[in-house]
Amino acid sequence: MRVRTELPTGYEVADLVGRTSPLAVWGFGPQWSADPPQCGALADLVPSDEPVHGWSASGPGGIVYAAIVDSAGGLDSALVDECGVWTVSAGHTSGLVTLVAAPVIEGAATVGMVTEATTVVEGGTETHSRAATFSAYLSGHVVYVTIVTDPGSPDPALGQDFAAALLANAVSAVGGG
Repeated sequence: MRVRTELPTGYEVADLVGRTSPLAVWGFGPQWSADPPQCGALADLVPSDEPVHGWSASGPGGIVYAAIVDSAGGLDSALVDECGVWTVSAGHTSGLVTLVAAPVIEGAATVGMVTEATTVVEGGTETHSRAATFSAYLSGHVVYVTIVTDPGSPDPALGQDFAAALLANAVSAVGGG
């Protein structure tokens, strides 16, 4: 995707490899569970046999992921109605997912999610992260952008407005909007 130039100065970019669905980049391994279970489909966008094309970039405002994956399915509007707030967990990590307004993109169904995750490590110490994910369902593809930030970082975090704008521009770059 040709939207790398929209990153702030100082970001290091790498191609995506491996399992890169939003759930994975939020910090949830392959043995995750969602409550209610059907809501997990909003964030598990990458079937294990489908290649993902995209990149990740890390810098002072967080880690940005931008990807496109082939997908025959579209956004299930019933899930959007049912899953305003849901939880996800895997191992020592749990999260609260809240749907937020997504950018309106002509020719695409969109959904936005903000995830607050907590991982409990040895000795009961907790680490926290926040992720904003926006997805656009196009004919035959899903494009998504996720920004993962550390709420304790001294650097200003890239916000969900940046993620939403990057999604709109990524859809335009792949010819979907």
